[in-house]
Amino acid sequence: VCAVFISKDAYRRYLLATHPIMYPEYVEKYAAEYDMDKYLLYAFIKTESGFDPNAVSGTGARGLMQLMETTFDWVKFRLGDGDEISYDDMFDPEQNIRYGAYLVDYLTDRFGNTETAAAAYFSGIGEVGEWLENSEYSSDGVHLDVIPSRNCAHYVNKIQNALSTYKMLYAEERTE
Repeated sequence: VCAVFISKDAYRRYLLATHPIMYPEYVEKYAAEYDMDKYLLYAFIKTESGFDPNAVSGTGARGLMQLMETTFDWVKFRLGDGDEISYDDMFDPEQNIRYGAYLVDYLTDRFGNTETAAAAYFSGIGEVGEWLENSEYSSDGVHLDVIPSRNCAHYVNKIQNALSTYKMLYAEERTE
C-alpha cells in the first residue's frame, strides 16, 4: 500500500485548476437572468465540455453546454429567436451559455430540484418522467431514489460533486 500525502494548499490549487471560472461575464449574466445559482452553470459547463467552446460529442452535441440540435431547436422556439441564430452559433460561448442556462432553469423549474433536472439534462425529459412515475425509482414522484441508468447516475453525481466543489472553492473566497 502506498499513501500519497498532499498539503491542503496543494489540494486547493489542484481543485482551482480543475474547476476554473471561465466566461464569467456570460455565466453571471444568464444566471442572474434566470435567477439561478451561477455555480450550477459552472458545474454543467465543467462536466459537459471542460470549458471547451468547440467541443463536439460523439452524438453531435455542441459547445460548452453540449446541446444537441433538437434541444437547440426547442430552446430557440421557446426563446422566440428567429433565423438570425443557427445551430452553428452553439460554438459561440455566449449563445451556448444562454441556451444552456435556459434549459437548466426550465428543467429545474419543471422537476423542482437540481438532481432530477441534471438527470433530465442527460437522459431527456420523457425518460426521467417515466422514472418518476415508477415506484421502483421514485417514492414521491419528484426525486429519483434510484437512477436506473448507470451512465445517468454517474453524470448526476459528477454535476453534484462539481457544484459542491465550486461552492466550496469560490463562495468561501468572498469571506476571506
